[in-house]
Amino acid sequence: MPTALHQSHPAVVLQDLTFSWPDGATPIAGVSGAFSRGRTGLVGLNGAGKSTLLRLVAGRLRPTSGSVSVSGVADYLPQHLTLDVDATVADLLGVRDVVDAVRAITDGDVPADRLEPLFDVVGDGWDAEERAVAALDAAGLPSSDGVLDRRVATLSGGETVLTAVTGIRLRGADVALLDEPTNNLDGDARERLHEIVRTWRGALVVVSHDRALLELVDATAELRTGGLTTFGGPYSAYEEWLRGQQEAARQALRDAEQVLQRERRERIKVAERIAHSERRGRKDVVERRYVKAAINDRRNSAEKAQAARRGQAADKESAARAAVREAGRAVRDDDSITVDLPDPDVPSSRRLAVLRGTDGRDVVLAGPERVALTGPNGVGKTTLLEMLVAPPDRPDGGRPDGAGSGARAEALTERVGYLPQRLDVLDDDRTVLDAVRDGAPHVAPGDLRHWLARFLVRGDQVDRPVATLSGGERFRVTLARLLLAEPPAQLLVLDEPTNNLDLASTDQLVQALAAYRGGLLVVSHDRAFLDRIGLDAELRLTGDGVLRRGVLRRGPVAGP
Repeated sequence: MPTALHQSHPAVVLQDLTFSWPDGATPIAGVSGAFSRGRTGLVGLNGAGKSTLLRLVAGRLRPTSGSVSVSGVADYLPQHLTLDVDATVADLLGVRDVVDAVRAITDGDVPADRLEPLFDVVGDGWDAEERAVAALDAAGLPSSDGVLDRRVATLSGGETVLTAVTGIRLRGADVALLDEPTNNLDGDARERLHEIVRTWRGALVVVSHDRALLELVDATAELRTGGLTTFGGPYSAYEEWLRGQQEAARQALRDAEQVLQRERRERIKVAERIAHSERRGRKDVVERRYVKAAINDRRNSAEKAQAARRGQAADKESAARAAVREAGRAVRDDDSITVDLPDPDVPSSRRLAVLRGTDGRDVVLAGPERVALTGPNGVGKTTLLEMLVAPPDRPDGGRPDGAGSGARAEALTERVGYLPQRLDVLDDDRTVLDAVRDGAPHVAPGDLRHWLARFLVRGDQVDRPVATLSGGERFRVTLARLLLAEPPAQLLVLDEPTNNLDLASTDQLVQALAAYRGGLLVVSHDRAFLDRIGLDAELRLTGDGVLRRGVLRRGPVAGP
C-alpha cells in the first residue's frame, strides 16, 4: 500500500462518489478516498475525471450518488479561466462588494436608510482594500494606487491567473482547488505560482501536469478508473513507488501464468491416464478376464475415481485461471498515445529557417537542430512561428493585425509541420476521419483509422464532427494529421505542445521527439519538457523584438 496520510480530520472525504452527465457518460464512478489538510497534487490520465472531481468538491456539480464532505468552505480556480474583460482586479480578488461598501460609507454621501445594509456587507472587512493590495504585493503583482480598479483586459494572462489565485488565498477558504493553474504561464509567472504553492498554508488540491509544481506538494493523489490512490510524497516519489509496485504486479502475473500452465498440463495428464484406464477396462471385457459382476464393480469404482480426479484437476485449473485474472487487474495497461515520427532525412548542412530580430541579427536553423523559443507572454512568440507557415502573399506573417514584436521569420523549406497552440487548423464541420484525410489524401481510410487509434481516437470517435472534440482529443487529432504528412516534415514547429497532454502522453511525445531526425522549433513554458528533449539552443524573444541566446540547461533526452 502507498504511504497514506493518516489524519483524523481530513479536509475532503469522498464516499462512493459517482457522477454522470445527462448523456450517460460517467467520469466518476464509485470513488472513495480523502484529501489531507496539506498540499496535494492530483494526477491522472486525460479523461480520468480530475476536473469533474474538483467541481464536485467545490459544489459546482451535484453527485449522482455518494457524497462529498468538505471541512469548511472550498474555493475553486477553473482550468479555463474565462473573465469579463470589463471586470476589475477587485472582482478577481472577490473583494469588490466590500471595497465599494467601505468607500461609500467613508465618502459620507450615503442616505441613512442605506447605511445598515452597507455595514452588513462590510462586516469585519474595513481593511479589505489594504489587505488586498498587500496580498498583490506579496505575490509580486502590480500593487500601485488604484490597482483594484484596473480592468482585467489590461493584465497579462499570467497576471490574471496569479491574481485569481491570490484572491483564493485572500478569501481564506478552508480548501483551495486549482485546476491546471500553470497552463500558458511564462517562466516568470510559473516561478511565482510555484512559490505561492510552496508557501501555501491550509488544504490545497491542485490538478497539474507541471512536474516542477508536483514536486512542491506534500501528497500525490491519482484518480483512475476504480478509485483514488493517495501517496504521502511528491510525484517523483510516487512514480518510484508505482514502478516498484508494477514490477511486483507483473512478476505476480508471470508466476500465476506459470501455475496455470502447470495445472493445465496436469489436467491433460489426468485426462490421458483416465483414457488409458478406460481403454484397458474395455479390453478386459472383450477378453473376459473377469466375471461380469467383478467387471461391473471395477467399472463403477473406476468411474467414481476418474470423476473425482477430473473434478480436482478442473478445479485447480479454474483456480489458477482466476488467480491470473486477479493478478492481471493489478498490472496497468494505461492508454497513452503511441507516436512514431518519420525520418525526414535532413542533412546537417540543410538550412531550414531563419529568424531575424529587430536588431538585424539573423539566427539560422539548420539540419536536425533542436531550438526552444522562449520569452514572456505577449512578446509575439506565436506570431513568429506563424510566419514560418504563412502564405507567401501575406507580408504580415499570417496575422491580419500584424501583431508581434517586430521580429521576423522565414521558412527555407516547404516541408514545415506546424502544431498551433490554438489547434484551429481543423475544419469543425468535418468528421475526424475526413479532417485527417485532408492532410493525408493518399492514405487509405483503414490505415487512417489504425493511425488514429494509436492516438486514442477510436471507434465512433473517428466519425464524430471535429467541433465535438474535447481539447485533448483535438490535440491528438491535430498531431496525428501533422505526423501523417507525406513527405514528412523537415522542420516541426510546436506551440505549447504539452498544454493538453497528461503526464504519460507527454512521456510518449518526449520519446518520439528523441528519435526524430529533422529540425525542431518549439515554444513552451514547460521547463521540464524542454529539459528532456535534448535542446541544441534556446532563443529568448524580448518585448522589443530582439532574439537573445538563452542559457541552455541540458537535461536527459526522453525517459520519464
